[in-house]
Amino acid sequence: MSPEISSLLLAVGIFSVGFVSIGPNILAIIGTSMERGRGNGVLLALGVGTGTAVWATLTVAGLTALITAYAGLVTLLKIFGAAYLLWLAYKAFRSATIPDAKTKPTSAQGKNLYLQGMAIQLTNPKAALQWIAIVGLGLGDDAPLWVGLTLIVTATTLSLLVHVIYAVTFSASPVIDFYQRSRRWIEGALGLFFSFAAYKIATYRN
Repeated sequence: MSPEISSLLLAVGIFSVGFVSIGPNILAIIGTSMERGRGNGVLLALGVGTGTAVWATLTVAGLTALITAYAGLVTLLKIFGAAYLLWLAYKAFRSATIPDAKTKPTSAQGKNLYLQGMAIQLTNPKAALQWIAIVGLGLGDDAPLWVGLTLIVTATTLSLLVHVIYAVTFSASPVIDFYQRSRRWIEGALGLFFSFAAYKIATYRN
């Protein structure tokens, strides 16, 4: 096996490890899919996948080296990421306090879900640090262009596929029925999770 193929496989492996632990992106897709249906869940998943494509492109272009060189950029990313997660926590807590008869999602809510998915992925400092690790361990500075382009396509495809699968799975009728019965508990749990994730991101040390 050529060194280029080995580097590419290592880079993809490092990226794939991120799917093992459920983070804010997956939790947001699960909650949206159960609450608003498959279409909105898929829309959010596509936004997350696009965010992955942006990170992968920045990595191949060498721009993630700036994040490594300037610690202030990581701090800024932490602030934005934590603030956005706190906003998601507020929305979840607010939804948990609304009686079931008043929880009818509006069409306007779905229009920004794609951008919300991108925001979740782009403001997550752990995603940035993951791609920095990919550069350091898998994709070296001397990697040929085709390796970088292949990594972009592979990572984007995997991200889109896995996140859409989450959206489709958690928008199935049995899951939605369960959500309707336990909606306020689920939203409360999501609020707690997003609050905890905001704290972990704000205090995360690279």
